[in-house]
Amino acid sequence: MGFGGSILLIVVGAIFTFALNDQTIGPLNLAVVGWILMLAGLAALILTLWFWNSRRRTTVVAPTAPPPVAGQVYTDQPRTVRTTEYEERR
Repeated sequence: MGFGGSILLIVVGAIFTFALNDQTIGPLNLAVVGWILMLAGLAALILTLWFWNSRRRTTVVAPTAPPPVAGQVYTDQPRTVRTTEYEERR
């Protein structure tokens, strides 16, 4: 259902419970229906939060370079040397 649907249920339930003057339509008591909608929205919101927090997380560990030795440079990528046409003609 997600966050939006949960909040919508809570809002509609609150309107049914607190904002209506005539709270009976036939055999239905809208105050009770409002409380049921608010509880269902709250339960859906808690479930949504639980599912979002329990998703699998991946951790990427970057390789560590050995400690530098005087005069040497360590990089993660192999070193490539580009030459231009001008340098090749010389």
